[in-house]
Amino acid sequence: MEDNQKLPMRTGVGVILLNNKNQIFVGKRKDNPVDNWQMPQGGVENGEDFLTAMKRELREETSIKNIQILKEIKQIYEYELPEKLIGIIWKGKFRGQKQKWFITKFIGNESEINLKTRHQEFIEWKWIDAQMLPKVIVDFKKNLYLNLLREIKLFID
Repeated sequence: MEDNQKLPMRTGVGVILLNNKNQIFVGKRKDNPVDNWQMPQGGVENGEDFLTAMKRELREETSIKNIQILKEIKQIYEYELPEKLIGIIWKGKFRGQKQKWFITKFIGNESEINLKTRHQEFIEWKWIDAQMLPKVIVDFKKNLYLNLLREIKLFID
């Protein structure tokens, strides 16, 4: 366990995607098909800025391109992996993620949403009300999502 604390945090991005009813896009992960959902997120590649990484991750996971960026959240948020997942996720190179998040508006047509991408991560998707976020995610991301919920509420209320 102490050795795991020496592992670095992976640099990542996340996207809060709102529809015209201010509901939030969530996907059910292919590798965790129980009733756990998450917002699109992923790692930042070498030489990539946060905005470029966010757009790429959103496109790679959902095929979505038609968005309007509403807000770049200033705070970098972190989460730690549970012990049982360290060594499994990210080939054991990281103990968690530090992430830059963006609030965006989906301005495309829902027919644009396609989860069957080259490196498919989600098997289902849906729009949910903001207050449902902490109830649908894996436990180890709950604090992250509670913080994001505060950011969203300030924005959509």
